[in-house]
Amino acid sequence: MSRIKKIGVLTSGGDAPGMNAAIRAVVRTAIFNNLEVVGVKQGYEGLIKGDFETMKSYDVSNIIQKGGTILCSARSEEFRSVEGRKKAHEQMLAAKIDALVVIGGDGTFSGARIFTQEYDIPVVGIPGTIDNDLFGTDYTIGFDTALNTVIEAVDKIRDTASAHNRLFFIEVMGRDAGFLALRSGIATGAEAILIPERQTHLKDLEKYLAKGYKGHKNSGIVIVAEGDKSGGAYTIAREIEKKHPEYDIRVSVLGHMQRGGSPSAFDRVTASTLGVAAVDALLDDQKSIMVGMVNGEVSHVSFNKTIKNKKVVKDSLLTLNDILSI
Repeated sequence: MSRIKKIGVLTSGGDAPGMNAAIRAVVRTAIFNNLEVVGVKQGYEGLIKGDFETMKSYDVSNIIQKGGTILCSARSEEFRSVEGRKKAHEQMLAAKIDALVVIGGDGTFSGARIFTQEYDIPVVGIPGTIDNDLFGTDYTIGFDTALNTVIEAVDKIRDTASAHNRLFFIEVMGRDAGFLALRSGIATGAEAILIPERQTHLKDLEKYLAKGYKGHKNSGIVIVAEGDKSGGAYTIAREIEKKHPEYDIRVSVLGHMQRGGSPSAFDRVTASTLGVAAVDALLDDQKSIMVGMVNGEVSHVSFNKTIKNKKVVKDSLLTLNDILSI
């Protein structure tokens, strides 16, 4: 039998649509298994300060459809230090919290891995990030919603681009990974997609635009991940404009709207599934792992693996866009 009687749940790092659905699932699964559960406010910062709130089933009613996170999120510099983690452990002991479920991305899991190594605290992670860049899961919570948010915005921009025969460079989130840019670009029929995983050659981009946008199209869309090594949408647009002043160029940075909004059905179901799986994993004496989804089934992968390994962009999707953008 598991020694766990009380668990804490927190959200850390950038928020993602569907985090509330995951919180709801963790709370209700814990209660279903006769465990106490507390919400930790403001991520690891709240863990250090002891900002805990006992949660009942009704506390998570009517949140599955809401974006953001009711527990709030933060990035904690103090938790990076030995002293900060010691304070967090002392707060857990004082509150008699036996285990943690942490919802977030690689930074969240890096902190959890160190914490569980230092204090032997059972911690299970749920992948919540719109970047979809975590190794060991096909999808992260929030990615599908963010993808549809981008698609809706780009479709509207395409309308005005077509009306004025304009070329738009649209920047989406993805500092280190281009999954959001790649799939949104394919879904919106972008003329080109620029991502951190592939070196951007301006000459190649010019050829694409000359063949497509100027060749026979009345509008042009270039999707740029913010982490593209050429410097982002504004930098690339300026370079193209210098060489092609005849292009009517505009830039649109979608920004934080990509993180907001009511989560999609897919994100709600994924978050609910992983929330249940996280508590089940703790009760099965698992620790220092992430629960993910692979081929539609729940998977377990160690924090070490998901942190150290890089999720790879499929070359087949890049080729697909090359074919379809002519």
